[in-house]
Amino acid sequence: MLKNWMLALLVSGIALGACAATDKSGAAAADPAVETVRKAVMKYAPGLKIDAITPAPMPGYYQIIAGGQIAYVSADGKYLMHGDLIGLDNGRTISDDAWASYRKAELAKVPQAQRIVFAPAHPKYRVTVFTDVTCAYCRALHQQIAEFNKAGIEVDYLAWPREGIVTTAGRDTPTYTEMVSVWCAADRNAAFTAAKQDKPPKPATCANPVKEQFEMGERLGITGTPMVIADDGSVVGGYVTPDKLLKILQDPKNNRMPEAP
Repeated sequence: MLKNWMLALLVSGIALGACAATDKSGAAAADPAVETVRKAVMKYAPGLKIDAITPAPMPGYYQIIAGGQIAYVSADGKYLMHGDLIGLDNGRTISDDAWASYRKAELAKVPQAQRIVFAPAHPKYRVTVFTDVTCAYCRALHQQIAEFNKAGIEVDYLAWPREGIVTTAGRDTPTYTEMVSVWCAADRNAAFTAAKQDKPPKPATCANPVKEQFEMGERLGITGTPMVIADDGSVVGGYVTPDKLLKILQDPKNNRMPEAP
């Protein structure tokens, strides 16, 4: 995926041209401007996977999400803007809202059976955490899992091996292999906790969602672990203590992390 495709577009020029294409999401397929925007962007970034095209808050523009980034393209396909969109009437960063809505919708597609869940009997709150079994901050967060649960917080883990899926030599990375073994273990929660304690699980393979979850993380702008996401799709932060997380979830205005890339 072209990680810096927006920067490349801005450097290479503003005029993008226009033509027709198919909107994969179907969200606005009846709108001919969606086709124009898609084709214009694809002309200058061949092979780019566009995840979403929706009308932007400002008239005459469409919002595109691709490669873990957001940009705004004019309806005629001639101009692209990359950066935060701020509402001057209230000072809100509108791009943050767009990211939150997109993350919420994408995370809702992940079945509970594909998550590794640590939850109290009657959770009051839920967060999704993209995690790696080897990173120090991920391990520090999981060491406090009982305290998160005691505070009424359910923690749903998704896999995001920091090394990626394959090495430059084309082999599976060690972290990916270990996380697959965790997700394929008979007792995934126990295997997950052991891996966080530097006790790798017995090697195992099965049909698993690790690669799919890693790719989803990339689409959602994840660049490191842990990444804690609230149920409304907003990013709470990286490593966070149970008491601070509870305060944030009780009052969403509390110290939410600036939105992504």
